[in-house]
Amino acid sequence: MKYVVILGDGMADYPMPELDNKTPLQYAKKPTIDMLASKGTVGLVRTVPEGIAPGSDAANLSVMGYNPKVYYTGRSPLEAVSMGLELSPTDVALRCNLVHLSEDESEYSDRTMIDYSSDEISTAESKVLIEAVNDALKTETINFHPGISYRHCMVWSNGRTELGCTPPHDISDKKITDYLPKEDSGMLLDLMKKSYEILKDHPVNQARKARGLRTANSIWLWGEGKKPALSSFQEKYHKTGAMISAVDLLKGIGICARLDSIDVEGVTGNIDTNFIGKANAAIKALEDGKDFVYVHVEAPDECGHRHEIQNKVKSIELLDSQIVKPILEGIRKFEYRVLVLPDHPTPLRLRTHTSEPVPFIIYDSTNEIQSPAKSYDEFEAKKSDVFVEDGYRLMDLFINGSL
Repeated sequence: MKYVVILGDGMADYPMPELDNKTPLQYAKKPTIDMLASKGTVGLVRTVPEGIAPGSDAANLSVMGYNPKVYYTGRSPLEAVSMGLELSPTDVALRCNLVHLSEDESEYSDRTMIDYSSDEISTAESKVLIEAVNDALKTETINFHPGISYRHCMVWSNGRTELGCTPPHDISDKKITDYLPKEDSGMLLDLMKKSYEILKDHPVNQARKARGLRTANSIWLWGEGKKPALSSFQEKYHKTGAMISAVDLLKGIGICARLDSIDVEGVTGNIDTNFIGKANAAIKALEDGKDFVYVHVEAPDECGHRHEIQNKVKSIELLDSQIVKPILEGIRKFEYRVLVLPDHPTPLRLRTHTSEPVPFIIYDSTNEIQSPAKSYDEFEAKKSDVFVEDGYRLMDLFINGSL
């Protein structure tokens, strides 16, 4: 038996007037996913436990079968692992976004979060900027490490957690005054303020401005935590596996669970990603002997954060036509199970994550059923009597057929 998880990050949503009062999942043309729903088990799962912020970190840990209340230590250490950074038990890693803040205000704290990704700044440009920040601000205990696009990492030796940091994608178009770090020493805020002076007139940003692009004029620190100690996925479920994702967070979860992290050329974490490449990589991994693959697609989440209504619909349609359909065709020679779901909702009208239960499908090629679900969406799933309260137990249902 082969096992495939296909996760559309943040694709659950609320009805939108622009979509005939349907959700993107209801509105999207997704015949292959709907077919799976008609022949599989459809239900709801609570991926984000009460008391934990609805982030992709905790939610994907749940989907992978790891209880966030036991294993979750913060987002950034998972990304740091993916970047190849060695964290000691006392190191604290923080996500370091390159953001674009408004520029008219005299005080840093009065600025507005215009763009948490600085117009999806290129990796080459951002590397130069992060290196400039590191050259100016590194100390014996603070170091900055370049990542991909706007996503980078700061490591604080012997640092502290519970710093009162806010994800920048949660405050798009909001004044940052009430969302600045709340740690006692003010060190993080001081670093962010100094970064603005370093970056605002940097040659890379001057060139971006000349091209009509938003500048990356500040760092934004958040997602603090220490390296988690996940048990091996193979030890838990007796399956060999691989993770396929464009983003460091999911790669880091996979690496911590001792799954192979498969890089796919042309993946971006957005709607222009290489959907077909991910499908082909999943098929090859299974053909090469892996029992399990986890295919993560970031695009619906990014579209939700940016209030890109049609692009969110399109991202779901592309997931259906260029990932789900090719994978099913490519693994017909095997007996297989497929799990399709989001990790959390990212409602377009809120532009941030929420913690409501999300719809899922489990399809078993050896045990097709006549499902009452007419399609795969939030409202069809709510009609089901299948509800998994503890999200980390969904993997038991998927792998073993029971909770």
